[in-house]
This record gives sequence, structure tokens and C-alpha cells, in this order.
Amino acid sequence: MRTRALFILLLLTGVIFNLNAQQRQSDDGAGKYRSIIPENKQELLKNIDMYANTQLDFRNDFLNGEYQSSKFKFEQFRLETKGYLHKNVYFRFRYRFTNTFEPQSIDKIIKNVDFAYLVFTLSDRWKLTVGKTYADWGGIEFDLNPIDIYIYSDIIEMADNFLTGVEAHYKLSDNHSLGFQVLNSRTSTFEDIYDTVPDVTPSKFPGAIVFNWRGSFWNGKITTIWSYSYFVEAQHYGKHYIALGNQFHSKHFDLAYDYKISSEGLDRTGIISDEIPDSLYNYAVKKTLYQSHWVRATYKFSSRWQLSVDAFVDFANWRDDLDPKKNENKFRTVYSVIPTIEFYPWEDFDLKFFLGFAGRWYRYSNYAKTRYGLYKKDYSEGRIMIGLISPLKFM
Repeated sequence: MRTRALFILLLLTGVIFNLNAQQRQSDDGAGKYRSIIPENKQELLKNIDMYANTQLDFRNDFLNGEYQSSKFKFEQFRLETKGYLHKNVYFRFRYRFTNTFEPQSIDKIIKNVDFAYLVFTLSDRWKLTVGKTYADWGGIEFDLNPIDIYIYSDIIEMADNFLTGVEAHYKLSDNHSLGFQVLNSRTSTFEDIYDTVPDVTPSKFPGAIVFNWRGSFWNGKITTIWSYSYFVEAQHYGKHYIALGNQFHSKHFDLAYDYKISSEGLDRTGIISDEIPDSLYNYAVKKTLYQSHWVRATYKFSSRWQLSVDAFVDFANWRDDLDPKKNENKFRTVYSVIPTIEFYPWEDFDLKFFLGFAGRWYRYSNYAKTRYGLYKKDYSEGRIMIGLISPLKFM
């Protein structure tokens, strides 16, 4: 009986699924099923692009030359949508899946939203940007798509690079433009970042101004992205930041150089504050200075193969005399070299496979080693990586 009942149940189930399948196959779609995107709105998609900006690798990590671990990792995954809502209204939204999902205490948008802004074309020369955007503070390194960066220099790595505010952009000519931004200086409150600092009062408006110049010379062979920024961190404490980015382009060879310097009343970058043991100072220190020299050279020796080398050095200096035993301003220097070979399997599709090595050598000053000898010793980090990079445009 059980066997017969099971047979009848299976037979009825098959008949029902068969009827449903026949109904779906015979349906011509007219009047019964609607497109997810209504037909009268599909025209808008012609002006919209979608990307899944991806950097995925299998990485092998080393510390002081000794093997530590291996893993597959999404180094970058940012979903991006951008396009025109109107001939004079452009939007851009980019969501990073490899960052924190917590709403930030100042702008109330989650940290991993890079972009959520509108650009209004006011005239042939003027544009106005409103929303969460990139702080347009210059340099070739930061201007590149993040998926094309294997490791950022210290200043960029530690900064709040995407901030909410407004920007006015003026086109001087076909080759030169100026930008002026007024932004929040950070995404989180003073207390979230600094906790409590003796004798320092948080600013009522932690704002930032950014001046930017983008230039192009000799038919685009030389491009520049220079900027000056001032960030208010607290009452009577701010950060001056200058970035000078320069790039040479040719058919097979590109060379880029950035110089960046950040003079900080409070240690906004935070590297020195994090390096000093809490047992001595459990708050952000004052009067720090960070500098970076960053170089990228790429040589495309065939239509599908490219060699790339990033080399940069980061300096961290502490100019305050809070510690009576401090006898020099130098604190830490980091040397980084990242050679890679990249392979493009298809000339008509923007995807590349890469094999590379990332080496970083951390060197502390005599003061840092003698004062914090139990904590601060020279060391090195290495990474062998193989993976793929692509914007993965799917619309």
C-alpha cells in the first residue's frame, strides 16, 4: 500500500509540474508577465553603467622571511553604478563589500559606501557635486581605481578618503581644471577617533577645504593632479596636506610619481599614536609629520603582457616634546617594493591575471628603539600573490 500510495503521489506531482511547465512554455508573455524593469523605463539603462570592481588573489604571507599563512582573499570588491539621470544630472554610487558595515557617527552613512553623489552641470565650464564623494586631494596613487593598487602608501591607507560635502569644479580649458571642496573632515566624531586628549576641545564643525588642480601637457603625455587641503580636527588643531601627483604617458611605458606631506596638529593619520604603548600615552599625540614618495612604472611589452613596479617610502616623524627623553623627531620609515607581471587574456575585455611580490621593510629610529625597545624592532613583511583584477562591467 505504501508503495502504491508513493507511486500515485509521484505521478500526481509529475502531472502538476508538467502542466506548469507546459503553461510556461506556451506563454508568449503578452499581458501575463511583466518585465522586472518596465519597458517605458528601459531607455534609462542606456545611460547607466554597472561594475563589480574586483581584486581577488591567493596570497602567501611572510614575516621576517618566515612563511606565515596562505589564503584566498577578496582584497577589493566594490559594486559601482553610475550614469546620467538627465543630460545635466549625473550620479555615482559605489559600495565596498570589504569594509565595515557600521553607520558612521557624523554623516550617518555606512563606512563602506565610497560614493553616493550627484553632479549637476551648470554650464560648459561649471559643475557642482553634492553628496559623499572622494576628497580630491591629489596624487596619481589615490586617483587610480582601488583594484589597481596592491598596497597603499601610509597616508592614503590611514585616511578618511571618502567624505560628505560639496564641490565646485571649473574647467579652465580642455587641458586644465580647478576644484574646490568643502567637506566633513571625517566620518566619525572626535571621541570615536581620538577618545580624550588632554587640553584639547573638539571643534563644533570638523570641516575641510580642498583645492585641486588637474593639468595636461603635450597632448596628454604629461598629466598632473596637485592639491592643498586643510582639515579642522579640534579647536586650534588642524591638518595641512599637500599632494603633488605627476604622470608621464606613452604607448608602451607609463611613469608616475607622487609626493605627499601631511602636517598634523593632532595625529590624524594615527600611526605614531598607535605605535606608542598605551602604558605611556593612551591618547593621540600632537605635532606629527608624515611624508611619502610613491613611484609606479609600467611597461607593456606586448598586447597582452605588462610589467609593473610600485616603489615607495613612508616617513613618520613626531615633532612634539611631550616625552622629555625624546632626542630626535624621526620615528619610523617604511620601504616598499611591489613588482608584478600582468597578463591580459582578451584584448577586448578589461581583465588581467597577475603574479607579484609585495615587500615592506619597517625601520625604527634610534629613539624609538631605545625608548620603546621592548615593542619596537625592525622587521619585514612579504607577500607572494597570484590573482585577477577586473572592473567586470556587466551593464
